Amino acid sequence: MSGQKRSIAVIAFLLAMGAGAENPVAQRDDKAAAAAFEALAPALRNPRCMNCHSTGDYPRQGDDSHRHTMDVRRGPDGDGVNAVKCSTCHQDRNTVGVHTPPGAPGWHLPSPAMPMIWEGLSDRGLCELLKDPKQNGNRTVAQIVEHMSTPLVLWGWHPGDGRTPIPMPQQDFLAKVTEWATKGAACP
Repeated sequence: MSGQKRSIAVIAFLLAMGAGAENPVAQRDDKAAAAAFEALAPALRNPRCMNCHSTGDYPRQGDDSHRHTMDVRRGPDGDGVNAVKCSTCHQDRNTVGVHTPPGAPGWHLPSPAMPMIWEGLSDRGLCELLKDPKQNGNRTVAQIVEHMSTPLVLWGWHPGDGRTPIPMPQQDFLAKVTEWATKGAACP
């Protein structure tokens, strides 16, 4: 799905479901929603996602999720500290070349106030974290769907030379995220 078609699909979903709704549901089906979440969870556990959603006050990098070099820290807003801000190296697109800094618009870690760490959580725990506004940046389920469609998240399928992309096809991931939400966002 092209970026424009994806954006239109997300906007249509948000308008149809009501972006402010706590739990937008077309036709509730807890079994289908839970199955959709189980199908998308492996993508969220991929290093492309986990390197920013892992324990610690620092990002990880690489397919092996080693600690980020240069003593990079989360910082008060999730965009680094002092001269080592994320944007110092990470621009709005990948830098050309093998193992050069990757990039996407808005490159950052979650803030320390809401670090969105799901390392070690079960599928149910991860699902519950994503649905809990007290842990997810005060987002509704519709806003989680919207976030999963942002260039920063979708970067995981286009991580640049020398990095392994998320193996689940991007359109399948987005379809499962939408199915999970529209069927009631039940957790496995």
